[in-house]
Amino acid sequence: MTATEVPVPTPDDVAAAADRIHGHVRRTPLIEVAAGAFGVDAPLALKLELLQHSGSFKPRGVFNRVLTQDVPAAGLVIASGGNAALALLHVGRRLGHAVEVFVPETAPAVKIARLRHRGARVHQVGRDFAQAAVASERGAAETGALLVHAYDQLEVVAGQGTVGLELDEQCPDVDTVLVACGGGGLVGGMAAWFDRRVRVVAVEASGSPTLAAARSAGERVTISVGGVAADALGAGRIGAIAWEIAQRAIDEVVVVPGEAILDARQRLWDELRICAEPGAAAPLAALVTGGYVPAATERVAVVVCGGNSDPATLS
Repeated sequence: MTATEVPVPTPDDVAAAADRIHGHVRRTPLIEVAAGAFGVDAPLALKLELLQHSGSFKPRGVFNRVLTQDVPAAGLVIASGGNAALALLHVGRRLGHAVEVFVPETAPAVKIARLRHRGARVHQVGRDFAQAAVASERGAAETGALLVHAYDQLEVVAGQGTVGLELDEQCPDVDTVLVACGGGGLVGGMAAWFDRRVRVVAVEASGSPTLAAARSAGERVTISVGGVAADALGAGRIGAIAWEIAQRAIDEVVVVPGEAILDARQRLWDELRICAEPGAAAPLAALVTGGYVPAATERVAVVVCGGNSDPATLS
């Protein structure tokens, strides 16, 4: 492998991750929704990954990373907008490791409160994920803790791909899956699993279109991030692993505006009483707005990937 090549997970890596994390993560449900729900003129299958431990898909990748490493006495460290930190805390408590997290100053109060209440050592650093990530790397170097990346490590991406493996088993006739994209760990892992057998559509918020920007430029670029989904999707730069996978196995990128994300989030609540966080509603927003229009016989699945949000913000 040359210095410029980036290792990416294979379907075998995802299957191995599923075996490794079995018993540590939940097999989350898939529900069928008839045509007309949410104002979408197509039946949908919803993968409810917001019911995973810690409220998002993130424990899958974190468990796979930690279970393949020798964890030092200093424990585990991560930078996160909130969900990856909550996942690391869950994993640390389950496996008996100390946890230190670095989050940007803009991280939602509901996530910070949960982290502190459950015993994480929390540092709020910088305006965005990128600045928190630099601080986490410095902290790991100083303490010797194992650094877990929120979305750009091989083991993490392979672990996130187990969402796709489960979906494959639960909905074997699926044609297309819509997945939220920030740093790309989830959509990259799922695309690695499906390996072009299923159409994978990445959905980004207009305030943080990392993959769309990279595709436009022909390379990974750093962008300014903001908007309603910045805590979950505001990586600022698509991960190197996800970018490699995207070039061969992610079929389409749809960018949706913040107001459409909030509307889709409200629709999830109105129709199903699902309290999704904004980033997790982005894939549904792509369907509601017509950013992605399924064919007449197309079998479409939507991943609802996180639920760490304040229900009081829903009407």
